[in-house]
Amino acid sequence: MFASASRATVSIATKMSKASFSSTTAAASKKVAVLGAAGGIGQPLSMLLKLSPHVGELSCYDIVGTPGVAADLSHIPTPAKISGDLPAAGSWPPKGNDGIARALTGCDVVVIPAGVPRKPGMTRDDLFNTNAGIVKGLVESCAEHCPGAILAIISNPVNSTVPIAAEVLKARGVYDPKKLCGVTTLDVCRANTFVGEALGKDPREVDVTVIGGHAGITILPLFSQVPGFMDAVDEKKMDALTVRTQFGGDEVVKAKAGAGSATLSMAYAGYVFTENVLRAMDGEEITQCAFVESTLTDAPYFASPCKFGPDGVTEVLGYGELTAYEKGWFDKMLPDLKKQIQKGIDFANN
Repeated sequence: MFASASRATVSIATKMSKASFSSTTAAASKKVAVLGAAGGIGQPLSMLLKLSPHVGELSCYDIVGTPGVAADLSHIPTPAKISGDLPAAGSWPPKGNDGIARALTGCDVVVIPAGVPRKPGMTRDDLFNTNAGIVKGLVESCAEHCPGAILAIISNPVNSTVPIAAEVLKARGVYDPKKLCGVTTLDVCRANTFVGEALGKDPREVDVTVIGGHAGITILPLFSQVPGFMDAVDEKKMDALTVRTQFGGDEVVKAKAGAGSATLSMAYAGYVFTENVLRAMDGEEITQCAFVESTLTDAPYFASPCKFGPDGVTEVLGYGELTAYEKGWFDKMLPDLKKQIQKGIDFANN
């Protein structure tokens, strides 16, 4: 049942310690594809997935470099089989992209980090014109070659690319809201890290619920729900932590001085999300935040805690009570989020 709950007690698994880096073959190893596997996120993400005991076959796809990435990964001593595909070479008569067909056929999960990275001064929305077309084309291929796979969208702007993916799948008659997710795990990872620093705690023992979207003020960490936080941190500090979580990507872009955006932390977050999806497919009870089709607000897509099972999202959970401070951010966030969602829908349908 794809439902919502008015209030939820959540335990969001974002701890690397819960992901076993073991050579033991999982009971039900899955085929996972990474689309954009040669990029700054794709390479470390693919390496982490190669280590997962839940991955039986890892399929790497990109427009350049994937045979080399796959060859490199193949030397890591874990059971996962590796392949690396490029777009099909030109031919006459024209034929389809055999490379992506091989990469996607039989996939259980497809992770999509493909696209251009942010540069200094750019917002996620600035990436729209390029990345929207990339995601649209890749999801069309998913609809054709692995219509039953769970899709994890990393490509920014997620608030728009997830609706694009949904419209593409709807047009092909294969849309299942349980199987389409925007990956917002990096927002949770950042919030956990920043709260851990503020409270002097191990960030692996912190679970912050982060709701809304995945861009700027649409990201809303619910710090008030962290035990002990409100007693230890005043509103000024809470405001600073909220803004830092919302604009953590800008911090990385600035620090890299034009050389890239958040790639390593995003690869880690993408791995954690995918590993949790795979664990849920193997029967574990998993709850994690994701940007999905939702009825919690009047925005058609919304990030909140979600229960995952063998077929993807089994329940969209509520986010609990908001403080007056959080309600102020919520009211400010929702109009922007709805505009970004609509931008994706309009793009897909034009």
